[in-house]
Amino acid sequence: MSEIINKDNAEIRIKKPKWLRVKLPTGENYKKVRSLVDEHKLHTICESGSCPNMGECWGEGTATFMILGNICTRSCGFCAVKTGRPDDVDEFEPGRVANSVKIMGVKHAVITSVDRDDLKDGGAGIWVQTVKAIRHQSPITTLETLIPDFAGKWENLQQIIDVAPEIVSHNLETVRRLTKQVRIQAKYDRSLEVLFRLKKGGMRTKSGVMLGLGETENEVIETMEDLRSVDCDILTLGQYLQPTPRHLPVAEFITPEQFDKYRDEGMKMGFRYVESGPLVRSSYHAEKHLF
Repeated sequence: MSEIINKDNAEIRIKKPKWLRVKLPTGENYKKVRSLVDEHKLHTICESGSCPNMGECWGEGTATFMILGNICTRSCGFCAVKTGRPDDVDEFEPGRVANSVKIMGVKHAVITSVDRDDLKDGGAGIWVQTVKAIRHQSPITTLETLIPDFAGKWENLQQIIDVAPEIVSHNLETVRRLTKQVRIQAKYDRSLEVLFRLKKGGMRTKSGVMLGLGETENEVIETMEDLRSVDCDILTLGQYLQPTPRHLPVAEFITPEQFDKYRDEGMKMGFRYVESGPLVRSSYHAEKHLF
């Protein structure tokens, strides 16, 4: 099923399938976190990215924070984050993020960032400071870092390995054939090497792939096999949704049954955990991936 059809050269949006409908977030834990976020003016990707799983994750004590500003040096075809010249690095950001984690009582924090190709260290220094600050203020909070590829500058990646988060994630995002279109400044094999080096450094590794961009089933299986070839532990598979008309269109809505098939195939391949479903995002059920 296609998200859009073309009629007289005009795009007409059609209704999303029923399996993409999201329940409104509820529950006492969600209300508590919601109140804290509002009271302290905290910033989470869960909220700013309108994640469909926000209520469930907050209810489980998981939240995702973005560091290194909100302007990215890359212009991926799927991402709504603003592209341009980023602001100067905020040296106080690690402390503020750590304070947010403490105030919210986050049990498992996921930290992500924009790409900062403008910085010599790719932002690795702020990454390290953020991890250390969270551990200092909330020593029982576990951490997942969803990192960029640091443009293949492996000395910067090593800084992440040295600080040793419980999980280190780097998303492949799509199949090899579509990488140049979907991740314009990224490289498929470079991302695989990121995961390889993380694993070699003793990290528990994770990656995510979006479906519905025009990939074939065989390509998805090949991508999963590529991830297993670098001993990736955890895989997330979710439906791509077009954030604005300026971004890549959805080529297909993948059925829940197909997502289930991919999950089963992934477990047979040897992934230790596979999250696969239309509404799955990188940090969905992140706290369960600690195994």
